[in-house]
Amino acid sequence: MALVVMMMVTASCRDRGETVPVDTTAVEAEPDETVPDGTEPAGTVSDEVTATDGQVVDNQFGPGDHVVAVRHDGENRSYIIHVPESVIANAPVMMALHGGGGTGAQFQEENGLDAVADREGFIAIYPEGSGLLPNRLHTWNSGDSCCGFALDRNIDDVGFLRAVVEDLDVRMSIDPDRMYVTGHSNGGMMAYRLAAEASDLVAAVISIGGAMDLADFAPSEPVAVLHIHSLDDPRALYEGGEGPPFPGTERTVNHEPVISGIERWAEANGCDADPVVERSTEGSGDDDGQLVDLLVWEGCRAGAEVEHLRLSGSGHGWPGVEVGRVWQNLLGPSTTLINASEEAWAFADR
Repeated sequence: MALVVMMMVTASCRDRGETVPVDTTAVEAEPDETVPDGTEPAGTVSDEVTATDGQVVDNQFGPGDHVVAVRHDGENRSYIIHVPESVIANAPVMMALHGGGGTGAQFQEENGLDAVADREGFIAIYPEGSGLLPNRLHTWNSGDSCCGFALDRNIDDVGFLRAVVEDLDVRMSIDPDRMYVTGHSNGGMMAYRLAAEASDLVAAVISIGGAMDLADFAPSEPVAVLHIHSLDDPRALYEGGEGPPFPGTERTVNHEPVISGIERWAEANGCDADPVVERSTEGSGDDDGQLVDLLVWEGCRAGAEVEHLRLSGSGHGWPGVEVGRVWQNLLGPSTTLINASEEAWAFADR
């Protein structure tokens, strides 16, 4: 099984010049410690936390970025929390999952989601995958075929991400009904798995460049779905099939067709079988020759919309972030025709 070129996914946006080596060590601050069960914060850097009926009264963390340790399955894991200046009580949360071969810190630096959080007042969190090295080349166990270290060792990433939400709920005043998850490539696949296997936790899932990879699919509750993917993605193939080897290895991933995963969610959410094209936008300037269609499955249960932003002419990178020529040679053309971070929040915040 392969690490897929999902590493390139996350690495792609780092290269605003032409330097190829991946540096995923941007955040190396010591995490705030938790006791082994992950429920009692200690050694914190913020105001006292007082809970009433399980609800946090005072936010533990002030504005800015904080690295938080979580103990799960006998392993030390972590996540980054970004708190905006304008955060409110019972704040919504957007969980953002890095691609294969990346890290939470790298993904946070690249995707522009913090700027949206600062403007809109939601909390953004960046959980950390797992790997042989502490600060680089991390993956998620996102389903049947992907990816790398996490798949090989059958890491319980659904359990870990649930533990992250439980830990966050102790530390911050959040709205459990407005927990959203997005991700890129292997991270998008993991977002789907979390939504499918912990649908009581997730109100909406937004996957970018990562098709659902689950043979067993039985969500207990409907979840709103937005999928963003290019027909011309050279790595996570839109029609499915074996993708190209991860650079420097012979490992590959067999991708599921994008549309089949979306249709399974549409059926689960009670939507019409066939989508309608609600709008189409053609690119110009640097995006000339590119196109994005918005496909909408109508008739879904209230609050469980299913939509697909289907791009063409662009590649596997995070839409809205321009990258250098070297990475475009590996990932395909970048696009600013849409901004995935803006689209993720606009869809979730309905």
